[in-house]
Amino acid sequence: MSRVRNLRVRPDLLYVASGWSTLVTDVRGRITGVGAQGFFARNTRVLSAERITVDGREPVPFSTATVQGHAQLSYAELGDGEVLPSRAAYLAVERFVAAGLRTRLTLFSYAERRLDLRLRIRLDADFADTSEAESGRRIQSGTVEARWDPAGQELLLTYRCDGLDRAVAIRVRASGPIRYVDGGFDIDVTLPPGGVDRIDLAVEPVFDGQRLVAPAPSFAEPGDTAGSARRRLTAELARLTSTNFDVTAAWRCAREDLAGLPLGEPAGPTAPIAGLPIYQEIFGRDTMTASWQAMLAGPTMLADSLRLNARHFGRRIDDWRDEEPGKPLHEARRGPLSELNVDPFAHYHGDWSTAPDFLVFLGQYYAWTGDLDTVRELLPTAERALYWIDRYGDRDGDGFLEYHRRSRGGLKNQGWKDSDTAIVDEHGQVVPNPIATSEVQAYWYAALRHAAGTYAVAGHPLVAARLARRAAALRRRFHRAFWLPDQGCYAMALGPDKRPVRSVNSNDGHLLATGIVPPRIAPLVADRLLAPDMFSGWGVRTLSAAHPAYNPFSYHRGSVWPVEAGTIGLGLARYGCWEHLHRLAEGMFAASALFAEHRLPEVLSGLPRDDAHPHPGVYPSACSPQAWSASAVIALIQALLALRPAAPLRTIFVDPHLPAWLPDLVLEGVRVGGYTVDLTVRRRRGGRTSIRTRGDRIAVVRRPTRQAIATRRQHR
Repeated sequence: MSRVRNLRVRPDLLYVASGWSTLVTDVRGRITGVGAQGFFARNTRVLSAERITVDGREPVPFSTATVQGHAQLSYAELGDGEVLPSRAAYLAVERFVAAGLRTRLTLFSYAERRLDLRLRIRLDADFADTSEAESGRRIQSGTVEARWDPAGQELLLTYRCDGLDRAVAIRVRASGPIRYVDGGFDIDVTLPPGGVDRIDLAVEPVFDGQRLVAPAPSFAEPGDTAGSARRRLTAELARLTSTNFDVTAAWRCAREDLAGLPLGEPAGPTAPIAGLPIYQEIFGRDTMTASWQAMLAGPTMLADSLRLNARHFGRRIDDWRDEEPGKPLHEARRGPLSELNVDPFAHYHGDWSTAPDFLVFLGQYYAWTGDLDTVRELLPTAERALYWIDRYGDRDGDGFLEYHRRSRGGLKNQGWKDSDTAIVDEHGQVVPNPIATSEVQAYWYAALRHAAGTYAVAGHPLVAARLARRAAALRRRFHRAFWLPDQGCYAMALGPDKRPVRSVNSNDGHLLATGIVPPRIAPLVADRLLAPDMFSGWGVRTLSAAHPAYNPFSYHRGSVWPVEAGTIGLGLARYGCWEHLHRLAEGMFAASALFAEHRLPEVLSGLPRDDAHPHPGVYPSACSPQAWSASAVIALIQALLALRPAAPLRTIFVDPHLPAWLPDLVLEGVRVGGYTVDLTVRRRRGGRTSIRTRGDRIAVVRRPTRQAIATRRQHR
């Protein structure tokens, strides 16, 4: 197979971000007014174009790079540096993103004589919603007015649109006089031999009278909430090294991405956004899933994600927002279309997986940390989630959770696969609502089990016992209703007629992860997931390649999601399906090696890994970086170690099975229950592994999972 390296997702763009703000430029660092380029604050494009000319000509940068994820630096040549006598001069453009944007232009000369230059900067703002950025503002009908304040040297662009109070202030500082002419700034610059001059632009959005301040011109982390969160995560997240370079590089990139994506919300500052450049908002399940999958690297993100979600549970019946009392948030955006109520996403609750996820991840958080204070703090929220599931989750009382959309502007599908055409029957037809998808039932089973444990440690044994009995009953009921013995897998869903949707898909990996699958059939499920029509060689397809609705470049009908690989990997490890896990992990780490910096994108295509396809490509609008693609790397390493924390017992259980392609790994800074430990794992001859620990006094016990033991016994 051809060797491919350094693929870039969205290869025509660069983007840097901090909190709710993103700067999108072309690959040379320019904001040309094309497509999605611009500076976005709170899902609103407050700077849509910037054109810089020197003596009437546009300097074209020859070198541009991101710095620390929230800054950018580029260099452009102003004169021919190879001609003598020298007229060499250069322009450096430094950009710094926080709530606002700071741009510093530095002109420096190596010429023998004085250079007199005229710099012109023209700026535009269209106040487009993030969702409008590619095509331009279409739904909104407002106008932009400009007012120049020569005394304060500030341009104010105000958006006149009923129902919105939006503006952007652009403050300019220079050593010489500044003139505002024909929508742009003219600045005369004189550079003596060896001289330097700087122009500073502060772009500060003004939303509802609140000015969002531009950061200081420094490549160091800003002192705002998002910058502080990035510093904290950079210090906390565990490090991994291995003689396998691709694994080491993938972990390093994942660690840096997770440290660079916190939203900076006061209620949960380290909780990550979903991804860049388009999902810079609060996502309920995405935020928690990424934080859970990354627990081997550090616990802070999950604590903050749980708290952030707890603040956004539903409080009333609101059909437009698919909101109900106790129903968690799906997403919250701040863009103009949401603020104008054109869409329901200012706070939208159309998701059925987030409520059980909250209960699962609260239990997982306690297992990793033993932090009973946080559990007690969040127990009332857990009770609200249980209330919503019992009151609204199963409207027809058949014992399964089935979702349905009430909002005309909401999501049709409200499980893990939430695109409109994700749930299809065996003939390729879209399944109408209401739908009980298999993975939502598995999440509910896991939620009942984890909630039972949470209530037990919080001093409510009777509630815990009742929840545990409900989990056992659901497990039996689920297998009878969903198992397809002729297919060797579970149905994708039950349709509105309660008949199984017989489409082979990736949901079974989620079932393994929750433990709802009986050990006697787990190997069959694993075999089906890794069969040629499901496993592309890079990862598990969301839908079988043999299905009539298969499309390798779709969102959920045959694409490959790294986040699923993380969850599926944990499920395979749970049942001791090591050969399957090794194939899956190898495919994911090989895929990461194709991309620049070993960064897994949001979605890979489902094309097969063969000589005809040297690389799989990506879903056309994939994000990169994506928080839960980064966390999947962490989860796969946890799966290979079969590492299970038991913080209240001051114990870590492991059952490491390293493949031949990963002979060793060293993890530094693993945190369990307030203790920190380093783990060194090596593969010996015959495939056996050794494990050595260093650090705080915490027991590391080799023990297979209960399901792995049961699976082995039943398949001797």
